[in-house]
Amino acid sequence: MSVVKSSLSGEQEQKLLSLFGRVRLHLLYKASVHGFESDDFHRRCDTQGPTLLAAYNKSGYVFGAYTTNDYEESGEGLVCDDKAFLYSISDRKKKAPLRVTSDDGQHGFTDGGHGPDFGALKFLEGDAAAVASNPGTGFTFDPKDMHGDDLALTEFEVYRVEEFGGLLAKPWRTNTWTAEKREGLMDKIKSYRPDISGVSSARVLLVGPVGAGKSSFFNSINSVFRGNMTSQAISGVCGKSVTTQFRTFSIKAGKGGKVLPLVLCDTMGLESLPDAGLDVQDLYNIYKGHIEDRYQFSPCTPLSEDAPGFRKRSTLKDQIHCVVYVFDSSQLLADEIVEKMAAIRKKTNQMGIPQLLLMTKVDEACPLVKESLSDVYLSEYIYKKAQEFSTTLGIPLGCVLPVKNYSQELDMELKTDVLLLSAVQQMLHYADSFFENQVVDSAEADMAL
Repeated sequence: MSVVKSSLSGEQEQKLLSLFGRVRLHLLYKASVHGFESDDFHRRCDTQGPTLLAAYNKSGYVFGAYTTNDYEESGEGLVCDDKAFLYSISDRKKKAPLRVTSDDGQHGFTDGGHGPDFGALKFLEGDAAAVASNPGTGFTFDPKDMHGDDLALTEFEVYRVEEFGGLLAKPWRTNTWTAEKREGLMDKIKSYRPDISGVSSARVLLVGPVGAGKSSFFNSINSVFRGNMTSQAISGVCGKSVTTQFRTFSIKAGKGGKVLPLVLCDTMGLESLPDAGLDVQDLYNIYKGHIEDRYQFSPCTPLSEDAPGFRKRSTLKDQIHCVVYVFDSSQLLADEIVEKMAAIRKKTNQMGIPQLLLMTKVDEACPLVKESLSDVYLSEYIYKKAQEFSTTLGIPLGCVLPVKNYSQELDMELKTDVLLLSAVQQMLHYADSFFENQVVDSAEADMAL
C-alpha cells in the first residue's frame, strides 16, 4: 500500500464532521498498516495537536475520543481537557452521532507509554486490537450505545483535526479563470515546438503512488482537447496499480485532429513494499529512452538489455524531457514512499531532468475549493499542503502545481480546464529547459575538442 487511506465511508465522515465546525480530518495513523502497539501509535500521533480516535468493530460501530491536547508520553497522569469527548456512530443507527462529555467537564486522558487512555475507554489495550470499556470512569455511557459490547477491533485510526481555515488575504499564485485564458493556453500548447534538432515533441513522464491520478491526468488533458470525456488510459481505484505497462500517450486536437507536440508517459504506480509497484531501477532506462511503449513491468525483475522491449539505441527524441510527480492532496504518504522518492529525486537530479509535482484532488482536500475551484490559490489549507509537499519531498514550492482531474463529471468545466492546461504549459517550459541544457552541453563539448 503506497497511499494510506481512511476506512471511513463518506457518510461516516460526514457524521464525524458534524461534531465540529469548519474542519477536515487528516489521517495520521492506521493500525492495520503501522501496527497495533502503543509505540506505533505514539510514533505517529504524539505532539500532533487536536486528534480524533476512530475504533472499528465487526458490529458496525465506529467509536472513539477527541482531545485538543497533545499525546507526549509525559507520564504526568491525567491531562485535563474541557473540550474532550467520546463519540459513537453506527451504520445500523441512522440517528445523529452519540457524543459524551466528561462527568466533571474537565476529564481528558491519562498520558503515558501506553495506548490512548480516556478512562472509560482504553484503546490498544495490551498492545492489541482491543478496547477496555469502563463506563463511569471519567465518562458515563451505555456500552450497547457506545460499541455494542463488541470490544475487538477490526481497525483503529487516528486523525489530526485541522481547521481548514478561510481564504488568504491574497492568492499565493495568480491565475485568470476565463474562456479566453483557456483558448490561449490551448493555442500555445498546440503551437509548441522543441527548439532542438531532431526532436518534434516533449516527452513527460508521470511518476507517483498507486491511485494518485497519473492515468486520470492524461485522460483529463485528452478530454480537454477532444472537448468531451475520454478514457484512453486505464484508471481505477483499486489498491494495486491499474497501470502495469509503460505507456506513451499522444494527444490529438479534436477527434481525428492533429497530434500535439506532447507525449505523456505513464508508469506503474509506486508502492511501499520493495517487491511491489514500479522498480526504481527501471526509471533510469525509462529516462534514457530504452523502454518501448507497452513494455510490461516486472517489479521483481528490473529490465535488462536482453529483455523484450529494450531499445538498445536511443536518441534525444526517445528520452524523458521532464518528470512530473503526481500525489493525492488528501491522503497520507507512507514513509516508504517518501524514501523511494528521495532515491528517485537523487537519480533524476543527477541526470539533469527538470521536475514538477502535481497535487491532485484538491477539491477533495479542501471544502472551500470544492465549492469554487477558482479559490485554489486563495485556500489557506491548499497553500499549507503545497508547502508540506515541498518540504517532505524536496520539491521547490514554485514547482508544485495544484490540479483537479475529471473523475465523475460528464461535461467539461472551464476552471478545471484552466488548471490542467496551466500545468501542461509549465511542463513544456521545463522541457525547454532540458533542451537548452543539451545545447549548452554540446557546445561545451565542442569547445573542449
